[in-house]
Amino acid sequence: MAIQEKLYTADDLFELAERPENGEKFFELIDGVLYEMPPVMAKPTTIAARIVRHLGNFVEDQALGYVSGADGGYELSPRTVLAPDVGFMSKERQPEMPERYFIGAPDLAVEVVSASDTIKGVQRKALKYLQYGTKLVWIFYPDEETVDVCRLAEGGGMVIHEVGKDGVLDGEDALPGFTLALKDIYVS
Repeated sequence: MAIQEKLYTADDLFELAERPENGEKFFELIDGVLYEMPPVMAKPTTIAARIVRHLGNFVEDQALGYVSGADGGYELSPRTVLAPDVGFMSKERQPEMPERYFIGAPDLAVEVVSASDTIKGVQRKALKYLQYGTKLVWIFYPDEETVDVCRLAEGGGMVIHEVGKDGVLDGEDALPGFTLALKDIYVS
């Protein structure tokens, strides 16, 4: 749901999120428009937690950078702050832990589609990540047990490749050496 009184900045978002009345709320900022994010249902958040565990173990074992959960903000521009369900930012790009948001797009962004999402909305968000420098976006579809692997196309659009429930995701150049079997994520 958009909350539009003016065009907001990352500084406005930080200030708003720090207010006591917003302690339990999550927001994203897209091109100056503020969105309050609804709570996520059990299945998508559990899937995101599994992804965080697998990704976090790999990243931590090799001291590669930072893995964030759904409340981790990435400042793509002064008027766009997004929070992927799971994000990875390399230490090469972000040597120190930031005080507020990660600066720039994550190397890898993961979105897990929930009942409150539209597919077009999630795909628009994936394209926004890619346009700001994310190397790879994974969109998980819990009901279908599939994943869309998204990359930036030469013309600025997005190329999507679907991976089925028996497939394996590859971190490619976003996270070389990392693989994730969907059977380890889509468990009952």
